[in-house]
Amino acid sequence: MNQKIFINTLNFNNSDITLKFLNSLRELNKNGLKLYVIIVDNSTKAKINIKEDDFKDLNLKIIDPMENTGFAAGNNIAIKRSLKESADYILIINNDVILDKDLLLELLKNAESDEKTGVVVPKIYFAKGYEFHKDRYKEGELGHVFWYAGGEIDWKNMIVSHRGVDEVDKGQFEKQIETNFATGCCMLVKAEVFKKIGMFDEKYFLYFEDADLSQRVKKAGYKIVYTPKAILWHENAGSTGGSGSNLQDYFISRNRMLFGFKYAPLRTKLALIKESLLILSKGRPSQKKGVRDFYLGRLGKGSYK
Repeated sequence: MNQKIFINTLNFNNSDITLKFLNSLRELNKNGLKLYVIIVDNSTKAKINIKEDDFKDLNLKIIDPMENTGFAAGNNIAIKRSLKESADYILIINNDVILDKDLLLELLKNAESDEKTGVVVPKIYFAKGYEFHKDRYKEGELGHVFWYAGGEIDWKNMIVSHRGVDEVDKGQFEKQIETNFATGCCMLVKAEVFKKIGMFDEKYFLYFEDADLSQRVKKAGYKIVYTPKAILWHENAGSTGGSGSNLQDYFISRNRMLFGFKYAPLRTKLALIKESLLILSKGRPSQKKGVRDFYLGRLGKGSYK
């Protein structure tokens, strides 16, 4: 295999997580592949304390934008660099993950199998102890609880969801399929896709940028393929404060409106307006702020602090 594979991730105030991630990349089965790793350091408190020279085998490059650029713009910095250096494939991946040793080879094998496949996504489990409902599972089921087995979009209710989330793996998602959206937690993207459709839309900053990219991938005629033989485990919400945090309330409330108004049918847009008025009346403070900022056009990082 002669492809140039660039692996792009973000660091945010936690070098220990990123160091663990880099060491896990060394354990991947590569079959002769040469990897190029780019870290964009979005840290605002503790800047990254990892040295490029310690990871020459991964051709590590650390980029410091001097501010928190968010998921979308941060990854775009790394994508631009990857394309400039003639990447064939770009792996967008969180740093708070545990990798199966065959992850990269399985993703690449499926990407190479069909010229119309533009993006390949893996089976993702919750890492042990990071499940949403920790008391629901038996000890032997931990590590086999789905976080993502493909993406689904309910256009009527404007809900973007992970197929299989919270279910124990009993073989129900072992079929390789085309899926509706690729998660930004881990997606292998052909470089030609970014060249054709552009990168992440920076108006989102955080959340829904992967769903937006996926819509543009599909509109350009590419397939998004879920392959269950590629596996990783996600230490969910390691950098965002967990489910239901003020950060999630703000960006999901705002960006759901942004995504819906861009892609959803008219009936759904009208329903979103009605729902947004209810949020402005009775929602949580960060939800109200998110909806208000959507209508005021405060996108990107918006007014979140």
